[in-house]
Amino acid sequence: MTETSARRLPKAERREQLLETAMTIVREQGTDALTLGYVAERAGVSKPIAYEHFGTRSGLLIALYKQIDERQASRLAQDFERTPKRLSDVAKLMGDSYMSCFRTAGPECHAIFAALKGDEQMERVQQELVAGYVASYRDLLAPYSKVDEQELRRRCIAIIGAGEALSREMSHGRIEEAEAAATLTALIQGLMARG
Repeated sequence: MTETSARRLPKAERREQLLETAMTIVREQGTDALTLGYVAERAGVSKPIAYEHFGTRSGLLIALYKQIDERQASRLAQDFERTPKRLSDVAKLMGDSYMSCFRTAGPECHAIFAALKGDEQMERVQQELVAGYVASYRDLLAPYSKVDEQELRRRCIAIIGAGEALSREMSHGRIEEAEAAATLTALIQGLMARG
């Protein structure tokens, strides 16, 4: 038992510890090994504590996925504050940031998402996350758009789909991060240049 797990932690710290432990399990052994009982054992706490935080295995996987998403959103917001406000710079930031997120999250991100395919709760969460990405990208790109709001929304959905496909290719080693980011950047610029 580690020093952190042996003592009582505030609820938020315990949740963070359990999420870190779960991510380590996914990284080392894959999502098939991930159970609430195993996470509790590895974290040095009782099973009821893990169940109290996540409820189900799906709840744990969703919490991991959301944690990755929150880190990405935070990084993008911080980077955007420092980026000159030209379309080329914004598009490059979006392309680089999207691929960087998947590199830093590692293949675990796609594995977590794949483990949740078909889960109703995850489908709702995924719809919420995509809606959030669309809104964020729409806000970033609106000053450069030559189309109405609905068309811009559809183009943002296309950007997200392309980013997902490129990041999957990258995570399988079929494309380099810089190439994936450059392709997504070019796609964003091309979509914004069209009326």
